[in-house]
Amino acid sequence: MIHRTALVDPSAQVGLDVAVEPYAIIGPNVVVGDGCAIGAHAVLERNVRLGPGVRVGIGTVLGGPPQDLKYQGEDTWVEIGAGTVIREYCTINRGTTATGRTVLGERCFIMSYVHFAHDCVVGNEVIVANATQFAGHVRVDDRAIISGLTPVHQFVHIGTFAFIGGGSRVNQDIPPYTKAVGNPLHLYGLNSVGLQRAGFSAETKLALKKAYRLVFNSDLTLTQGVARARQELPSSPEVETFLRFIEESQRGVLA
Repeated sequence: MIHRTALVDPSAQVGLDVAVEPYAIIGPNVVVGDGCAIGAHAVLERNVRLGPGVRVGIGTVLGGPPQDLKYQGEDTWVEIGAGTVIREYCTINRGTTATGRTVLGERCFIMSYVHFAHDCVVGNEVIVANATQFAGHVRVDDRAIISGLTPVHQFVHIGTFAFIGGGSRVNQDIPPYTKAVGNPLHLYGLNSVGLQRAGFSAETKLALKKAYRLVFNSDLTLTQGVARARQELPSSPEVETFLRFIEESQRGVLA
């Protein structure tokens, strides 16, 4: 199932039932899992690991060197989890020595023209719409959704089940379970639709709503709001995830 015009380096490892379309290039030290599909003119430049069932769209480039002036050719990687779909003309650069790898999790859906710079770490089942651009060291947690034409600043952390509207400029951390949009960016409450679709209980959604109000819609500081939420709300994994994210934020969260 490898087209005669495709080029496969002798050091590459290609699994079973892999389809490689015309003029694709699979370079040195690339590992392609079983059942993957590599689109026409796609380039897996080097040091790429694809889990089973990954689909790589036409013209996509994986494993290019990091766009970092400190990079001196060190041996770093791109790793893509099982079942992830990467559509046409995306670019995902290898990591730097800071972490050694750029990682996308399992069952993600990455639409056309998306760019992930070096050392990004993306969780499972993340959706990223067209032409979104991630700078280096961005972290995106499971089940987050980032709409199209969105630039994301380096070192930003996007929490689980967060939703970011299209055309937003993301320069601060986005707390889990929330929705944000705009330029400048603002929070607009909980991602209620996402939580409902994911089957969160009414009790959990109410607890998260109360925590959000104490932290962001009260006269308290962020630190005071987090402390008050821990005092007044019943303990739950979701509320603790929300509060701990705010406490541990390195770039600061939106107010």
